[in-house]
Parts: sequence; structure tokens; C-alpha cells
Amino acid sequence: MAADDDPRLPAEARARVRIDGQLEAAGWLVQDGNALNLFAGQGIAVREAIMAAGHGRADYLLYVDRRVVGVIEAKPVGTTLSGVEWQSATYATGLPEQHRKRATLVEDRLPFVFEASGTETHFTNGLDPDPRARKIFSFPKPTALARLLRAAEDAPGASTWRAKVRAMPPLDETLLRPAQVEAINNTELSLAQQRFDRSLVQMATGAGKTFTAVTLAYRLLKHGGFSKVLFLVDRNNLADQTLAEFQNYTTPDDGRRFAEIYNVDKLTGAGMLASSNVVISTIQRVHSVLRGKDVPDTDDPQLDDYVPDKPVTVQYSPDLPPETFDLVIVDEAHRSIYGLWRGVLEYFDAHVVGLTATPGKQTFAFFRQNLVSQYTYQESVSDGVNVDFDIYRIKTQVTEQGGQLSAGMVVPKIDRRTRVQRIEALDEDVEYTSPQLDRAVTNPNQIRLVLETYRDRLFTEIFPGRSAVPKTLIFCKDDAHAEQVVTTVREVFGKGNDFAAKITYNARDPKAALQAFRTSAKLRVAVTVDMIATGTDVKPLECVFFMRDVKTAQYFEQMKGRGARTIAPADFQAVTPDATATTKTRFVIVDAVGVTEHDFVEPPLNRDRGASLDKLLKKAASLTITESEVATLASRLAALELQLSDGERAELNALTEIPLKRVVRGLVDAVDPDLQAAAVDAAGPGVDPTAVVDDLIETAIEPLAANPELRARILEMRRSHDQIIDEVTPDVLLDAHGVVDPDRARSVVESWTVYLNEHRDEITAIQILDEAKAGGVPFAAIKELADRIARPPHNWTPDLIWAAYEQLDAGRVRHRDRSRLTDVVSLVRFTLGATDELVPYAELVASRYVGWLLAQEQAGTTFSETQRWWLDRMVDVISNSAGITADDLDEAPFTERGGVDGALRDLGDEAGDLLKELNRELTA
Repeated sequence: MAADDDPRLPAEARARVRIDGQLEAAGWLVQDGNALNLFAGQGIAVREAIMAAGHGRADYLLYVDRRVVGVIEAKPVGTTLSGVEWQSATYATGLPEQHRKRATLVEDRLPFVFEASGTETHFTNGLDPDPRARKIFSFPKPTALARLLRAAEDAPGASTWRAKVRAMPPLDETLLRPAQVEAINNTELSLAQQRFDRSLVQMATGAGKTFTAVTLAYRLLKHGGFSKVLFLVDRNNLADQTLAEFQNYTTPDDGRRFAEIYNVDKLTGAGMLASSNVVISTIQRVHSVLRGKDVPDTDDPQLDDYVPDKPVTVQYSPDLPPETFDLVIVDEAHRSIYGLWRGVLEYFDAHVVGLTATPGKQTFAFFRQNLVSQYTYQESVSDGVNVDFDIYRIKTQVTEQGGQLSAGMVVPKIDRRTRVQRIEALDEDVEYTSPQLDRAVTNPNQIRLVLETYRDRLFTEIFPGRSAVPKTLIFCKDDAHAEQVVTTVREVFGKGNDFAAKITYNARDPKAALQAFRTSAKLRVAVTVDMIATGTDVKPLECVFFMRDVKTAQYFEQMKGRGARTIAPADFQAVTPDATATTKTRFVIVDAVGVTEHDFVEPPLNRDRGASLDKLLKKAASLTITESEVATLASRLAALELQLSDGERAELNALTEIPLKRVVRGLVDAVDPDLQAAAVDAAGPGVDPTAVVDDLIETAIEPLAANPELRARILEMRRSHDQIIDEVTPDVLLDAHGVVDPDRARSVVESWTVYLNEHRDEITAIQILDEAKAGGVPFAAIKELADRIARPPHNWTPDLIWAAYEQLDAGRVRHRDRSRLTDVVSLVRFTLGATDELVPYAELVASRYVGWLLAQEQAGTTFSETQRWWLDRMVDVISNSAGITADDLDEAPFTERGGVDGALRDLGDEAGDLLKELNRELTA
């Protein structure tokens, strides 16, 4: 029988046996006063130490580096420790005079005070501002207290992080969105106030939670007195992504990378912690290290997917003591981490910050209801951070009702482990329900019918007018189901392996497949189970396809969020081979199982798809718009805002005192149930809630309702960005012959020439051409000019001006087979007299490229076929963008051969020089 369980001992003695063991486990040497040896180790705990007269006898007196630093008051198991704090406080102020010269005192008392019962330990750090007791898992090591004392010597009065966070410098908001600013400021305020030891940040998927957390961690490490941060990711495959975010984060003060200042590592074992400032891990891996095990660098499904059948318990680990971390950040704080894994989080003596898009009741409970900031999905849509979504429902009889097979039928059976198929006759009737589909029974006809319906309705109902399959992510029930689905996708669409791929943990090189899905224009459909369910960005994704049900709001929102990301139009077009798809303004949830019919699924803002923008604006003007229509109007305006150029956005904002984005945010807030409820409560009893909501809506639509000019311009811009495709009305040929209108052509050329001369000093592209700067014209300057001339009253395009020159001066104008924005450069040079012939920009580049290659050959330099692949495609980029940078090499098509790393591999150390030389020689 262990001494701490021996019933023959008094309860207090049993508690002291336990306390002795806990102190020894933490590296303390426990001694009796008559055997005192302060040279035996760094930390000495002396039992039954006699204090000054009137102060009694301390159960334990603590020495660190031969100086008295603290006391422990020991009580029997079950004692409420807050009730004995007066005793330990008496000991802390009652040190005998002869010991005071070898003591560290803070305001005439020992700084470290503990109350312990063997099953519970409280700690008061007298170096904190407003010191108060807090529950800790076990005693800190002597080295930890020594570190606190050294910090107190260096910064008297402000040595601990609880003191330093009260004087944080102002946040640099330059690269942050308002929601991120609010989250960081409020979390720091929560840390400073210390009302809670936990803070919860609710932020919509795609709103930049990780960037927010990295910024917060940097500030706390640099200014807040924090030394170690544990960053918990939901799944191990996200650890590399998070590690990259930390390593590549550019600090706002001196511009260095985060990893140049602080060490960031993935958790592999307790031994690597000494030099790490930020440690990234899953909760499973932390638990494994607490149990004394090292964990592998690579994914380990048995470890990373482990879900215990009951809440875990943890034991003290001397290699990973509770004081290891000052801050624990939990990303995607919504899973069983606050139930089954709660013991791991509560092991550490650290402030816990939770980041989630979808907190549940258990999450709120763990964080003591301390929600420091909130940013909803609808708010993120209004701010242009995310895009809105539509829902498309597919129902089949088997999906809804299941099926039945009769005894005696000869059917295929597949061994789940070996995938070996055999043919057998059923020896009994088999009736399967909808939930059993694709688990106990697979029905290939059901899978095929769902996918054929998607294919047949894709370009008419789901994405009308499109011609290429949008990036689509299909969620399946398990790996076997995913295998069946990916095979059927290829068959239904009549495509090869590069069109659709299975991306699951069981797939070969899933990380490479995921990267290809992000960057390849060929890979259109990814089939997964849950590898891409949380935290993984695939920004061009436009369709989230559910072929499995999801039972929780948290997991559904994470899966839905994969399609929510906005993406720059150029990046979107690079991986979306569809001329009609210029900007991502929405995504579609295709629901083949009824997942969107759960009560926890919130509807999109776009609730009335049949209402036109014109109709919605008219109803807003007449103050007859409904709540549902207000939400739809917000969705339409948010989508339009994403399509606007900077010039158009500035033009609209000039028409109103409130920028369009803020108008949209006001519409979203007006239909937010929580804000409506708050407004009703603020109005007080006796006020009609409907009237309160009506007032909110009227206030929100006032910037539109009171501004006819703004409404008219919004509609004009919408028409300029949207083109209706009529595939219904047939056409009949009436006549066909050539038409030449020289007057119109002459008018265009004359006006264009006058425009260039009048604006010579203000348009960047013209200024650069005038100065004949080496390296050509930046593409941004070309686009600026093209955007300007496309606006009213001119409404010019490079095609229109080129055609006018062809009609007036055909002998000096070469015909263009393909339209390129860079042809603006040729037009400006020809119009201003810099060239005698109007030649498409791409032809000029191609001609100079031929000459450059010839010169290289004459100089004795030849290029292999592989090297020519790189050079030819660099020239393509120059033709389309008037230049190329190293960043372009990490985009398609270069990513097919390894991006920048591939260029260095195939072109050698001269890759950078070749890039500069092509820019200089081909764009001059």
C-alpha cells in the first residue's frame, strides 16, 4: 500500500506524503530542518520551518539558489484551499530576521506562496500585479521560479507577462482587417484584465484566424513578457501550413521574418522544447509527449486520428512541466478538445486562446463565456472577405429511401481490407436504409445518377453560362466511397486521371495532390473524406459537394468554408479555363444527402434568387423591401463590390458619404438576429419588436433609398460587368456583307490621340513610355490606362482603337489574331509617334525573342529542350504582362515543373540573370 493511501496515517500526513512526491517529481529536494543542506541542489523544500514569533511553523519553506523564496501550506485532501490563504500569507510575511538577509522579498513578503492538499495546488505569484491565487496542476520546477526572479531583477515591478500586457504598444493595423484588429485588441485587453484565464475569438472561416493568431503571438513574445507559445492545430496535416505562416510572417516593426527572431518548431518530443518559442502540434501529440513518448515528423493516422472513448487523464511530466507554455492557442476550437481532451489543456499553467468559426455550447462553457470578439460569416461576406453561397439540392429515391435485395440474387461483394471483389448469391433478403448506403451497401447507380445530374445541370442551373467545370470538392463517407466516386466522376464526365483525383490520407502523396488542386487548371474535381475539411485553403474552389451527411454545425461550417475564400481575379482566371469566369463572386453547395436541411444550417444572404438587383433597389427606394430581400440585396452588392475596379469603387464611394462596403455591412447587420434581439432589448418593454426591426432596416437602406444617383450608377456598373447569355432564342441570317465606317474610325483615333496628349502628365503608363525606362511598362500601369479609357464617356477598348487604326491606315497596322491587354503599349507608342508601324505587342516580343536566341547561339550558348520549355513560357508571360518576376514562377504553368525551385534546377544559377535579361531585351 502506498504511504499516501495508508489509512493509519492522519489525513494531513497522507497529504504531505503526496506533496513530497510532487515536489520531488518537479526537481525539488525535500529535507527536514535538522538535515538541511542548501548546497544539495538548486531547489530545496524544508519541512516544518519555524517562522518568526507569532507566525507559527510553515509546512514547507522553499529555497532557490540558497535563497528563501516561498512557502507551502499543506492541508488534508478535500480542504478548500482558498479558505487557508490567510495561513500561507502569515508565513509569507513571517520570515525570521536571521533568514531575511538570504531571502528574496517583494514588499516585505516572500514572492511565491502555495496551498496544497496533495490532490489540488494553488499558487500566488507575488511578482504579478494584484497577486491572486490560481489553481495549477503541480508545483513549478526550481528553474522556473529562478527564471521569474531573474526577470524581476531586470524589470522590477513589471517582470511577469501579467504585468507587461498592461502596457502593450499600439497595434500596427496596416495589414489587418477590422475584425482582426478587434480580435487582437480585445484578447490583449482580456489578458490585461485577468478576469478570465481563457479567451474565445469567433471569426468566420476565411477571415484570417491564423494570421491574427501569429500577429498576437508575435506581440506577446516581443512586448508581453511571454516566452513560449503552444499552437494547437485541428489536424496534423495543417501543422505544415501553420508553420509556414509563422515562418513567413513579416514583422510590422523591422520587416524581418518571424522565424529570424523566434524559433518555430513542430512538436516531436520534449527534448526539442528548450530552444523553441512557438511549438505547433495536435492535442494528440501533446498527450503522447506527456506520456513520455516521442512523436514522428510525418503524419501518423493511428496517432493523429485517435479519439479516446472517455476523457483523458494526464500525469506530471518533468520533461514537459505545466509551466512550459505561457500561452496556448487552439485553432478551430470546436471539436472534442474541450471534452475528451480537456485534461491536456488544463495541465498547462497558461492563458488559453480559442479560435473558431463555429463555437458550440461546450466551447463557450470551457472559455467561461468569455467571447472577446465575434465576426460572423455574413459580416465577412459584406466586407468582401468571403463570398456568399447558393444551395443546389439533388434527391434520388435510393438516397432518400434506401433499397432492397432479394435472397438468391447474385451480387458483387468487396472485402474492405483487401479490395478483392467476389461474386456471391445472397442467402437472405437485404434491406438497407439511407444511412447504410455506401457503408454496408454501395449502389453504383445512385452514385452515377447523382453525378450525372450534376453534370447535366451544371451549365444551365448551377453555373449558368459557364463552359468549364468549376473547381469542385466532393465529401464522401469513407475511403472506399471516395474510391467509387472518383472513378465514376471520370466516367460521367468522360475525362482522364488529371481531371479528378482522390485526396485522402490513404492516397499516394496527398499533399502534392492538394497543391495540384490549388494550382492546376486541369484538375477540376477533388474527392475527399475529411482531409480538406478544416483549415485548408483552396481559394479557386466554387463548388462544395456533399455526398455524406454531417451531424454538427461546427463540422458543417468548416466543410462549407472550403468554398468561401475570395481570390484575386488574375489568380482565379489562371486556374479556371473559362472565359466567362473572370471573378469569383459566390460558391455553390451541392447537397445530395440533405445536409443543408438540418436546423443548424444558416441560409445564405442570397435568399431570393428570382429578384433582380434593379427590383431590389427600387423596393429599397420605396421603403417596401422585406427582411429577406434586404439580405439578398446585401449579397448582390457584396458580389458586385468584388468585381469593381479600384477606379469604379472610388467613383461609387464619391457618390455617397458611406463607402459601398459599409452600406453592405449595414444591410447585413440589419438582418442579423442577434443584433435585432439586442435592439429590441434596448428599446425596453412595451415596444413592438416588429417596429424595432423595421427601423433597423430603414436605417440600413437609407444610403441607397436617399441617393437615386448612386442606385443608377450601381445598375450601370452591374450591366457593364454582367452579360446575359440567351441560349433559348434561335436566330435567322438576314444578310451578311462587309461594312466600313471611316467617319467613326476617324473619330475614335482623333479622340484617342487628344486624350493621350491631354493626360500625358498624369497616367503612369504614358510617363514611363515618354521616359523610355528600361524594363518596359509595369502591368499595373497598363491596366490602369485600360481601366480609365473603358469608363464613360469614351468606353474604349484596345480592340476598338486597334480596329479604327486598321480601317484608316491598314498599310501600317498589322492584324491581331488574339486580344491582349499589353497591346495598349503598342497603341500608345504608335499614337505618340514612337513607332512607325502598329504591331501587336506579342509579335514584338516574339520577334525580339528570336533575335535574342540567335545572339545567344552566336555567342556559343545553347539551350536544351527542357531549358527552352522554361524560356518559351517566360516569353508567354512577358507577352501577356509586359514583364515577368520571380513570383510568376510559382504560378501556373511553371508550377507543373516545380516553380522557382524547378527553374533553378533546370536553368541553374543563371535563372535569375536570364529573367532580368529577357525583361530588358524583350520589353525595351
